[in-house]
Amino acid sequence: MKLENRVVVVTGSGSGIGRACALEFAKAGAKVVVADLNIQGAEETVKQIEEIKRTAIAFKTDVSNPESVKQLVDFTLKTYSKIDALVNNAAIQINKTVEDTTFEEWSLQMSINVGGVFLTSKYFLPYLRETKGSIVNMSSVNSFFVEPMCAGYCATKAAIVGLTKAMAIDHGHEGVRVNAICPGYIDAGLAEGYFQVQPDPEKARLEAGKLHALWRIGKSEEVARVAVFLSSDDASFITGSSVVVDGGFGSGLPPQ
Repeated sequence: MKLENRVVVVTGSGSGIGRACALEFAKAGAKVVVADLNIQGAEETVKQIEEIKRTAIAFKTDVSNPESVKQLVDFTLKTYSKIDALVNNAAIQINKTVEDTTFEEWSLQMSINVGGVFLTSKYFLPYLRETKGSIVNMSSVNSFFVEPMCAGYCATKAAIVGLTKAMAIDHGHEGVRVNAICPGYIDAGLAEGYFQVQPDPEKARLEAGKLHALWRIGKSEEVARVAVFLSSDDASFITGSSVVVDGGFGSGLPPQ
């Protein structure tokens, strides 16, 4: 297995894309720290990993809180003695315009979506430097192609792309690679939450699928496999990149 005996921390891995990442890393042989504020979801992810006879452990983490992130670092090192890869996946989405967004909602999205990437990277970097490890930040096609009613979310995802490039430049000479993934619509997590609040969720999924060249939304494991690749030696000369996994969402106007 390409990640045998490596240690990977995945934030926001109690559901959605994060859970899929944790499972795919485990299948690739990694020992996974499943970090999520929703500890019940994190424990369910661990259960699913253990069912395939792989190793994982859950830890309750608020990525917007420096002390909580420091505790995650200490827990990871105490449990596994090292870290080889960090996947910054934790995020929230509030569907509003700038005018309708409250300052509290703006601050919350910034503190989790961008602040979480900053804090976990900041406190794990000294240990990633030791292992010549990597960081994968979950951004979105909304960092490039903005949709209505998600101003704050789009701003955070664009910020993650910039932060990814900055960290790649600052830490590449130390052997640490930093990349981002920009998914299109995916059948889990934040997108699924959006579909569920629509009058007809299934129709909303089908209409969203038509925005992609492949005429379907993506599967969470299709994103997760890219995260595994970027964290492996197969991607040893890739850093500072934003890998678009969008089924052709950004390739042009959809078929009529």
